[in-house]
Amino acid sequence: MSKSISVIDYGCGNLASVVNMIQHMGGTARLISSPEQLVESEKIILPGVGAFDHGMGVLRDGGWVRPLEAAVLERRVPIMGICLGMQLMTQGSEEGQQPGLGWIRARAKRFRPVDSRLKVPHMGWSEVRQLRADPLLPDASRLRRFYFVHSYMVECSDPSDVLLLCEYGEEFVAAFRRSNIWGFQFHPEKSHRFGMELFRYFLEA
Repeated sequence: MSKSISVIDYGCGNLASVVNMIQHMGGTARLISSPEQLVESEKIILPGVGAFDHGMGVLRDGGWVRPLEAAVLERRVPIMGICLGMQLMTQGSEEGQQPGLGWIRARAKRFRPVDSRLKVPHMGWSEVRQLRADPLLPDASRLRRFYFVHSYMVECSDPSDVLLLCEYGEEFVAAFRRSNIWGFQFHPEKSHRFGMELFRYFLEA
């Protein structure tokens, strides 16, 4: 069990809240700004805010893609994608033209709520529905609320990848998981006790 998490610092996220949450839960947050540092990583967080193409462009231009593939797909290092970080794990997004990392057969599409009272971005606290047991969310029957800020939602091609669903005019994927890869559309670092629990289980996984 490793209580050290490498948080990728590629210029596309506010990392302070993530680092503070990890430390609050008794772990060590190791900010890494060079792909070479992934060789020593035992757990990884890929945060992210902003536009899809910008995020993928920074990863590609910074030489992150192949080292990430080696860590995640070959060495099977546990990784958590947060918000844009989750979307970057998919095949692509309506928001941009660049292909994503392609680890999950999914794409991101923009919210187009039929109900005009629902504003985009989807922002605030929302309950999620868990579809199956998971090491990071061991009690599948428990009601949980997380904090969201996003204009795009992920559609998974394989239903078995879907872990959490949420409702905002329509049902959308709040989290996916395939093997050692987790993606969360919400911000666990801003989700108080529910986020703390998720980080604790990731530290202990």
